[in-house]
Amino acid sequence: MAKVVKAMTKAQIMAKLAEDTGLAKKDVIGVVEALVQLACKEAKKAGFTIPGLGKLVVVNRKARWGRNPATSEKIKIKAKKALKFRIAKAAKDAVA
Repeated sequence: MAKVVKAMTKAQIMAKLAEDTGLAKKDVIGVVEALVQLACKEAKKAGFTIPGLGKLVVVNRKARWGRNPATSEKIKIKAKKALKFRIAKAAKDAVA
């Protein structure tokens, strides 16, 4: 039977980054939180790139018709802006 591999938790990621960089875990958490805040702030404007990983881009979704799964009734879904993550080629190649 194949072993199920689970994704790392936030605590595991922070501990691994602290170990790999030699920084204190508290410092790593501060840097990651600052990166997340910066990404959220800048993504609204023109997107945000994390070199080697990918980029957050704003996409405009058109209005469309959908279906309520509970009642099967047709509903109108409004147009909206959404964030999309485009993975970098280096990250794709690492997985493939």
